[in-house]
This record gives sequence, structure tokens and C-alpha cells, in this order.
Amino acid sequence: MKRRHSVALLIETSNAYSRGIIDGVISFVRQTGNWSVYLPEQERGARPPDWLNRWKGDGIIARVENTSIARAVQKTKLPTVDISAGRFLSGVPWVETDDSTIAMLAAEHLIERGFQHLAFCGDPGFNWSFMRQTQFEQSALAAGCTCDIHNSISRMDTDYSWNRDRRKLRSWLRRLPRPVGIMACYDIKAQQLLSICRDEEIRVPEEVAVIGVDNDRRLCELCDPPLSSVVPNSWKTGYQAASLLNQMMSGRMVDQCGHLIAPIGIETRQSTDILAIDDDHVSAAVRFIRSRACEGIDVSDVLKAVPLSRRVLESRFRTLVGRTPHAEITRVRIDRVKTLLRETEQPLASIAQAAGFRHVEYLSVAFRKATGRTPREYRRLVRPQ
Repeated sequence: MKRRHSVALLIETSNAYSRGIIDGVISFVRQTGNWSVYLPEQERGARPPDWLNRWKGDGIIARVENTSIARAVQKTKLPTVDISAGRFLSGVPWVETDDSTIAMLAAEHLIERGFQHLAFCGDPGFNWSFMRQTQFEQSALAAGCTCDIHNSISRMDTDYSWNRDRRKLRSWLRRLPRPVGIMACYDIKAQQLLSICRDEEIRVPEEVAVIGVDNDRRLCELCDPPLSSVVPNSWKTGYQAASLLNQMMSGRMVDQCGHLIAPIGIETRQSTDILAIDDDHVSAAVRFIRSRACEGIDVSDVLKAVPLSRRVLESRFRTLVGRTPHAEITRVRIDRVKTLLRETEQPLASIAQAAGFRHVEYLSVAFRKATGRTPREYRRLVRPQ
């Protein structure tokens, strides 16, 4: 009988990203069936647990975010996969979300909505925040936008004070040009920004649009207004980390390099649901499309909602939005399909109807053209098995 490997997960369970990683590990374990997993209570960035020195296991998957955890894990001399961007532990493979792609998606999302002034709010205590900041600024400047950077007080600081951090954030928000689209380094920081906007009576998204990262559904829905967020593929991150560790525990050589996992996309909610352009008719057309696209509308329905000819609407729309009204209708529908594939088990026929496609075949052709994958392939990629 094949011996079961004993594996420790040094991963916190307090946030959606980490829970997604654990889901990926669970999926791998279910497929292999030969792991015994130990998941102790673990705070993010906490000191290494005392039991680690005495533990007689076979491998570790750890979010190594300080030198003390790195030293303790290294001391065990066990096969290890790091799932942190901190790079405190050298000589082991690491699996991490692709922070550059996350930042590019966020910048594109805000630029598509017409924002010429962008801003980034980061946490200097984390490498991933700096990587997102760097790419976001590059994307903004390449598109001809301004970009303002603010690094708040790191919550990893021992003397962290929310009141002090809040004062700095409030002062920064007051100085920003408006309208402005802000990327927060993760959802919690975005929630803090929205809270300050509410207290300062700053209109969201009309004056300040905010997008976060992690798509922590409960947190995003609790925000006022609900928060748009980049969706990382944390499940795939966990699955890939488990697969690498399994190879190492089986005696196979694994490259001690980084494995970057691309994000799934963006979940658009009210915090960025606006078009910041100076054309009332095109803005009205976009609002109509985004609210009605999944009801089976076509361009003739849009023309009934705005007092423009088809030729004029298409010309202005292409200039200001970067695509035709028909393409925007399709984009909104495809985004809806992605959400339903990711978050439900509905059959494709039901999804087609909910997204405004008359036939499953139309949906499949449009989805493959937009994503390069069939709906079934996309669901397998993003949904835990």
C-alpha cells in the first residue's frame, strides 16, 4: 500500500484568498488520496508555531511572510513550497498570483471607463503591493493618464494605528483630482477608502471609483457601494502548490523558481460602474447596455434610448469607449457568463438564457472568440472540482 504523506499547511484561514488556496489543495488531495493534512490555526505573518520543531512530517506548504517563519521552515529540511510573494525563503519553488497581470486588468478596467486620472493605494509591508503599484503606474502612464501613488501605513507595523492611517488616507483623497479611478492593493484597503469617501460625502463612483483585489464576496458586498474587485485564481494557486510538493515528496526534481498564476478577471460592482466621459448620450447608451444587455437587447434597442442616429452613435461610441455598441453588448454578456460559470453549477442552456443569448450555440461561439476557451474549459479552469 502506498504510504500517506503527512503535510502541514502554514496558511491563515482569515481571508478569501487563503481559503481559495486551501480549496485548491483539498481538490488535489481528493484526487491523489494519499495525503494526511495538518492545518493548524495560523495568523498571517505570525511567529512560527512551536510544534514545527518537533513535527515529523513529509512536506510543507507555507505562506512565508517573515524571516522567523523562513528560518523555522528551512530548519525542518522538509520539501517545501512557498505561496508568498515575500521571497523570504530561498531555494524552494514558489507559487504566487501574477501581480503584474492583476494590476494591468485593474488599470484597463478604469481606463475603459474613461478615467484620465488614476491612483494607487498600497501597503508597503508586502512585495505584492509594490509589484501591483509598479505595473499599475506603468499601465496608467502608457495610456496617457496621470497616476498618483499613496502608500498607507503598513498593517504589519507593530505600532500600526488605524486612526493615524485613516487621517493620512483622508488627506490624500482630498488632494486627488476628480473624477479619479483608484486601485487599492487589496479589498480591505479598498473598503477603508470607501468608508472614508462615505464619511467625507465623496460620491462613489461619480467622483471616486474604487477597485480592489481578491473578490472577497462577503467583504465586497458589505461595502457601500458594493466593491468591484480583480478575481485571482487562488484555487489554481493552491492546486499547483500541492502538485509541486507531491512531486518533491516523491523524490522528483522540481525547478526552484516562481510559478505565476494568472487572475480570472474582474467582478464589476457599483464602486466602478460608471463611464467618466463628457458625452451624455454615449454615457446614457453605456448605462442602458450595462443594465439591459442580458435581456436580449440589440443595437436598435439602444438607439431607442438615445436621440442619435446609428452612424453618429457608433462613431462616438467607438471613439470614446474603444468598441462598437454591439461589441459592448457582447462584452457585458460574456462577463455575465463568466460569473455564472464560476459561481454556479447551472447548465449552459440556463446560462445562455440568463446572459441574453438566444441559443447555446451562439453563446459558445461568442465565448470562445472572446476568451480562447469553450465555456466548459473555462469552468474547469476557474471552478474547484
